[in-house]
Amino acid sequence: MIPSYSSVVKRYLRFASSLSLIFTIAIILINYLRLGTNWSSLSIGFTLVHVLLSLVSYFVSRQIQHNQLAYPYHSWFGYVLMLSVLLGNPFNFISGMFLILKKIASYQIYLIFAVLVDLTLIVTTSLNFFKPTVSPTFILGLVLLGVSLIIHWSLVLFSSRLTNLSNGPLYFVLVLLVLTALSGNLLSLIAAWLLWRENTSESYERRRSIFANIARHEVAVFGLYVITFILAMAITSYLTFEYSYAVENNYTAILQSPSMTYPLGTDNFGRDVFSRMVFGGRISLLVGVLATLSPLLIGGFLGAVSGYYSHRVDQTIMRLLDVLYAIPGILLAITIVTAFGTSTQNLILALSIGGIPGYARTMRANVLQVKQLEYVEAAHAVGVNDVKIILKHVIPNASAPMIIRSSLTVATAVISTSSLSYLGLGVESHIPEWGNILRIGSDYLETQPYLAIYPGLAIIALVLSFNFLGDGLRDALDPKMTQ
Repeated sequence: MIPSYSSVVKRYLRFASSLSLIFTIAIILINYLRLGTNWSSLSIGFTLVHVLLSLVSYFVSRQIQHNQLAYPYHSWFGYVLMLSVLLGNPFNFISGMFLILKKIASYQIYLIFAVLVDLTLIVTTSLNFFKPTVSPTFILGLVLLGVSLIIHWSLVLFSSRLTNLSNGPLYFVLVLLVLTALSGNLLSLIAAWLLWRENTSESYERRRSIFANIARHEVAVFGLYVITFILAMAITSYLTFEYSYAVENNYTAILQSPSMTYPLGTDNFGRDVFSRMVFGGRISLLVGVLATLSPLLIGGFLGAVSGYYSHRVDQTIMRLLDVLYAIPGILLAITIVTAFGTSTQNLILALSIGGIPGYARTMRANVLQVKQLEYVEAAHAVGVNDVKIILKHVIPNASAPMIIRSSLTVATAVISTSSLSYLGLGVESHIPEWGNILRIGSDYLETQPYLAIYPGLAIIALVLSFNFLGDGLRDALDPKMTQ
């Protein structure tokens, strides 16, 4: 009897094959804009190979959507598509791995995307080979990334056997995954945790984790892949990128067009935009996460206390927060930055304060519902004190909307950071940050439009990725959606 594909595999195949076609069309358009009608034989061959592979991925996916059957020859197509990632199309790699594995568990999905993160990191980092000089630890960083790629790729290919490992080999695999996660590849860490649960938890089938539910949401996992790549790029750049290219002026290379030496061109001070984008990702991600974490904790605490205790406490806290809520967030941030000066710390403070009332209101509304439930009343009846009830029973059961809101707030914080930097009120102008880069590029929209396009695309990609992840979290935490 011919086995069949699961609904999750079908969704991923449809998602990857569709994006593969879009990716191929983008390649054709870029080549047309770059070469006009003077295509070389190499360009024609490269484009035709991409078209052929994307069509194979698309028609195999269409066949599977129609009859769901896993024919043996699908594996051969899978290996071809998997290796085609070396030509630069990550979506064919996703299709290939799902065709090879057929039946897939949650940890396998995260392993596949962990491989994609490694590949993207290596390709991006390797562009430094064309620089006149590289960081002293560049080769070491590249070797470590290569080792991480080999480990992840090998584990993906043999992933179906990982659930039958005894304790010794299992712990060895888990340690490898945790060590490779030190590069910032969080997908490896999530895969390790899910693999450990699958091997040790007897109740795994009865109760899926949040990450297992997110794995069923292909768009959310893709958003997590983009976020993980930017995070890993920010961490590994300490080893693989030379900071001087991003901050030191080079008056012999002012406003140069994109080339192998300067993949995204240079700005009006001769600084490499590619290096500035890499280091700018650190600031954007750091400010976005910290400006979300601070109001999440402070607002969550105030909302929990306000919703749980008496009317007087509730009214006092909420009316004070209403004063803060009445001031527009971006106006409050501009006021704080203007008063205390432009710096990363002040920017985080300015964006955090404005978010506290919103989190407090969300938490309060949930606590008001949760504290009426039977298990909270039972805890009261047996004499459990209020602090234990709030920390152990109320906050954990009222935090799901807070988690979803926080994932969306990160995106808003990234936009606010870039907006303030664009206005000259965010991070200091000499520090690489996407808003700063965009502000400089906006002065040269007519002559060097790429100076504004690349940071703009990076901001859009990061914001969209957090929104996709937020949608996945909403579905993963909603009991009705996970049934």
